[in-house]
Amino acid sequence: MARTRAFNREQALQQAIRVFCDKGFSAASTDELMQAMQLGRQSMYNTFGDKRALYMQAMRQYYADSVSDLILKLGKGVSPLAGLENALLAFASRAQHEGTSGCMGVNAICEFGLEDPEINQLRDTAGQTLTAAFERALNEAREAGEIDREIDAPVAARYLMTSLSGLKISAKAGASIQVLQETARFALRSLK
Repeated sequence: MARTRAFNREQALQQAIRVFCDKGFSAASTDELMQAMQLGRQSMYNTFGDKRALYMQAMRQYYADSVSDLILKLGKGVSPLAGLENALLAFASRAQHEGTSGCMGVNAICEFGLEDPEINQLRDTAGQTLTAAFERALNEAREAGEIDREIDAPVAARYLMTSLSGLKISAKAGASIQVLQETARFALRSLK
């Protein structure tokens, strides 16, 4: 008779995400992962596979959660520009809410560069989805007269994506939430 699982898989995966955000793949030890996930070695391997398999599952979940959260915040503004501000400010204060200053995406780029096709595919898909959402919001903001009519929405969307990357790296380097939010607001003001 098979034993029933005595832990919540999703909670364990979220804890693995926190470890990978803080440490990256290489620096995260299996022991640290097991401790954070509150799992024994066999339970971890039976549920998630080896460290690489766990990392990939964590990366998929991280990107899915991050992108859907930002897209949700884009739609919660009283106007398209307010939605963009909601998304960027929420992103800027994410480290405070998540209890980690790291980012799995930035860590993956720093560790793997473009050498891992599977990681590249996850990153590219998430990036394309979020860029398209930014582009839609920027087009709506332009049509509503909230940003300069001359703004090229695809270029501005890529600019905002680059700004997010800068915010992630600044957070990892210890920038305060206030500094990150000021930077996010400045990025938006540059579109007016």
